[in-house]
Amino acid sequence: QQIGVTVDYDPGYTAIPYPGGDVPMETGVCSDVTVRALRVLGLDLQKEMHEDIRRNFSAYPCRRMWGQRKPDRNIDHRRVPNQEVYFKRRGWAKPVTKNPADYLPGDIVTCLIGDSIPHVMIVSDRKSEAGTPLCFHNIGMGTEEEDCLFDFTITGHFRPVLRK
Repeated sequence: QQIGVTVDYDPGYTAIPYPGGDVPMETGVCSDVTVRALRVLGLDLQKEMHEDIRRNFSAYPCRRMWGQRKPDRNIDHRRVPNQEVYFKRRGWAKPVTKNPADYLPGDIVTCLIGDSIPHVMIVSDRKSEAGTPLCFHNIGMGTEEEDCLFDFTITGHFRPVLRK
């Protein structure tokens, strides 16, 4: 639903409504793809992460990585390292492997571009000719579906379990 709609990449800080806030749909970053996809499935990652970070601030890299003294509901859910912590805390972690069959549609994969740039992707239900699952992500040109699952160093593999 984001392909062709989210057509730009903008990592700038933006004040957004709470709960249910979002940057303009035509823009965003890789983590916004995840935020929007989970929202369609009924999980407001902005609200849920903000509440968890408020209760467990020291469990998140907010202070260490960004020098924060308190949670920020405008940006915390849009940061890949924070998403990784939240997904682990929810019990969504799966083993990181090199086997394409281990990655199912809807799985969330975190990785590093180069040695230091955190990135997040969502596994598609479509596969490459070689049988590798495609991924949805925004790596600079808006939301795209690409054969890139193993192009980066995978740091996390998560399978969302949404509770009603």
